[in-house]
Amino acid sequence: MQLIADSLLLAATIGAAIYCYVLAARLRRFTTLETGMGGAIAVLSAQVDDMTKALEKAQGVAGASERRLEDLTARADVLAKRLELMVASLHDIPEPAPRPTEAEPPEEYYRRLRFVRRRSPREPIEAAE
Repeated sequence: MQLIADSLLLAATIGAAIYCYVLAARLRRFTTLETGMGGAIAVLSAQVDDMTKALEKAQGVAGASERRLEDLTARADVLAKRLELMVASLHDIPEPAPRPTEAEPPEEYYRRLRFVRRRSPREPIEAAE
């Protein structure tokens, strides 16, 4: 019985050794950089590094564009307010008088052009407020 147990133990050991040898050969082929998964992993790792650099560059450009857009928007707001004030001040300008015709002498035309400004009846204190 001892002999049978020893022979089975020897057979199991030889089988395990062959299995380990085959597994080591497969693992060696799997990790070679030229043809195996190691090469694919190395290529993918390099691509991930390139994409990370491109993403960082794009984020920098987007941040600069965002700041520039905010500055331009602020300038546009200021200019829009100034333009509104200018348009509001145009309402105070009187309508232009008609040009003199041949039937009307220029002296009478210029005599008709008279601009009169009247002061508002406000008190000076109210105007200061």
